[in-house]
Amino acid sequence: MSAPALKQAPVNEFSRILGIGAHRPDVIVTNDDVCQWIDSSDEWIRQRTGIVTRHRAPAETSVIDMAEGAAREALEQAGIDAAQLGAVIVSTVTHPYATPSAAAALTDRLGATPAAAFDISAACAGYCYGIAQGDALVRSGAAQYVLVVGAEKLSDVIDNHERTISFLLGDGAGAVVIGPSETPGIGQSVWGSDGSKWNAIGMTHSLDEVRKLGESARHSDETDDLAIISATQDIWPTLRQDGQTVFRWAVWEMAKVAQQALDAAGIEASDLAAFVPHQANMRIIDEMVKKLKLPETVVVARDIAESGNTSAASIPLATHRLLQENPQLSGGLSLQIGFGAGLVFGAQVVVLP
Repeated sequence: MSAPALKQAPVNEFSRILGIGAHRPDVIVTNDDVCQWIDSSDEWIRQRTGIVTRHRAPAETSVIDMAEGAAREALEQAGIDAAQLGAVIVSTVTHPYATPSAAAALTDRLGATPAAAFDISAACAGYCYGIAQGDALVRSGAAQYVLVVGAEKLSDVIDNHERTISFLLGDGAGAVVIGPSETPGIGQSVWGSDGSKWNAIGMTHSLDEVRKLGESARHSDETDDLAIISATQDIWPTLRQDGQTVFRWAVWEMAKVAQQALDAAGIEASDLAAFVPHQANMRIIDEMVKKLKLPETVVVARDIAESGNTSAASIPLATHRLLQENPQLSGGLSLQIGFGAGLVFGAQVVVLP
């Protein structure tokens, strides 16, 4: 039985990033501030991570608030009205609701209804995942313009007294608008995962554990079970990591992925204007630069010194700062790579807006 041919949307041969925006909370937390909670020092943190400060959002500021600030700047720079957006993608692991999505609320705030809206949970690789999807949506004709946001309020999911990850993390949001282009503006994405290291970065409790502890707590007054009462005081899930496992994986495996992204884009390292890796640790960044044998002409993003590790927001935030400090890089090629909990990774070469 033959069926009528299905009508297809007009396609765009190429896409590119048209504008970029950022939101950095006003509260700045120094290493000395962090050392009030953990037994460490400013010198140790600088030497081991390269971090000097990180931004933290006040209690009343949400992931959606920060995403909105970054999105409005990106839209303005792109010269696009929110009503023209066909899709809104928010990459985050800190939106406090499993559903509805942060993207749906952001779409309404921006006046982008009825654009498609969804969140991505790919941790520190989330922004690169969003770029891959935004690129595909524009080129397929499913959306003419796509807003991609990386937004995190990691201060909501850290235990300040925990030593493996809390001192690394900051808050913030970065956003870009992707639209059609007459020339290639986003290279082929290289992405994947290694679930064998699923436990290397994660949360101290699952929602199921929270529920069970909550049920037990309701009976604690009757039973005087001090162990249960104590456990409920630590019920909120917070981040933790196996730092050595993550460091070794990032240094040895992610340089290979970055090289694959260069190969997929058909360019050499010498063709790059910039390198913007996930801002996880300055030592990881430096090791990747060595393994990729990047020439000194390539400007390397090191926003981690001032912003810390902001997970899905780190690459757009670092790119935004890079362009502010080096406006001549606009129009040049940038290799970006994200990697994090899962473990997951994503990379692509893009033309800087």
